[in-house]
Amino acid sequence: MSRGMPLLAAAAAGCLALTACTAPSPSPTPLPPAPTATSSAQAGPVQPVGEPRILAQGLAAPWSILRLGDSDSTLISERDSGTVRELTAAGELREVGVVAGVVHQGEGGLLGLEMLRSSDRTWLYAYLTTASDNRIERMPLIGSPGAYSLGSPQTVLDGLAKAGNHDGGRIKFGPDSMLYATVGDAGQPSRAQDPSSLNGKILRMTATGGVPADNPTRGSLVYSMGHRNPQGLAWDATGQLWAAEFGQNTWDELNRIEPGANYGWPIVEGIGGKSGFVDPLYQWPTSDASPSGLAFVDGTFFLAALRGERLWAVSPATSAPPVAFLGGTFGRLRDVVPGPNGTLWLLTNNTDGRGTPHQGDDKLIELRLAPVSSG
Repeated sequence: MSRGMPLLAAAAAGCLALTACTAPSPSPTPLPPAPTATSSAQAGPVQPVGEPRILAQGLAAPWSILRLGDSDSTLISERDSGTVRELTAAGELREVGVVAGVVHQGEGGLLGLEMLRSSDRTWLYAYLTTASDNRIERMPLIGSPGAYSLGSPQTVLDGLAKAGNHDGGRIKFGPDSMLYATVGDAGQPSRAQDPSSLNGKILRMTATGGVPADNPTRGSLVYSMGHRNPQGLAWDATGQLWAAEFGQNTWDELNRIEPGANYGWPIVEGIGGKSGFVDPLYQWPTSDASPSGLAFVDGTFFLAALRGERLWAVSPATSAPPVAFLGGTFGRLRDVVPGPNGTLWLLTNNTDGRGTPHQGDDKLIELRLAPVSSG
């Protein structure tokens, strides 16, 4: 069983702009130093510096950022309407198309986006809620930057239980070229401990939804279980998978994901030290986090916090506690991804019915990153 020490990540609510807020001194169990996402094993950790830059605004309940390349376009999903929007390299925001069959209910709708380029086409993958289920579909992304449209969808995986909350929704291709998906318990905690259910799990599948031969359980898409509502996925520089997860009333989690492991929900929330379950390496009170998107850049994980309205920076290879940025500055934060040229891109989420919209919300924001000073 993997054990971590508690991290009480209480940050001052009044933090402004990029002023960092640190937690009370914790005693985390540090992981061994690892190479970073760049070619230099010495790079990182990094932190936001300077003034944030607004890349796009006027988004409606956005959920996922999908960058198509440093000089290409960026796609953004809008949860409630099922619309995919394109931010062009010239800074224009346009509609790519509406994903057919999306039914918004509570936290459900058009959620995570991912991309796969093959020899003859580019596939856009989407995790979405329909009238009957949550599912993953893929559709050809037709055209060129600035003029993309959507082709006819193909079902990759369907039949996932849906609900007004705990729908999961993040999808990402891993370093092994397999597609990973976070699936919430859809409001029924017992599903997370039921190996026959795909809810309350992190799934691993081929690009067409097949079961990889080397999955932990033969014939099953389940990669890990015992999850409540995971919404963040990222790999560190060693290829190790990590996931950010919503707790219920007490602890949100950052977990190091091992194949076949059980992360305890609903028997354990946060660090429980209970035999048979893997504890998170980091945990936060739910009022400080409610983490959705997760990104890894130069030895540093960045978690986008909804209820906590801040950006958490975590560097597992050091003994430093997590640090919070942007406390309350932009409101609820839904997704975060590596940007071009040493930047980080962040998506606000104040128009989803739970936030207080700021002028111009919702927004896509760019933050410049710089090494953390050793002094």
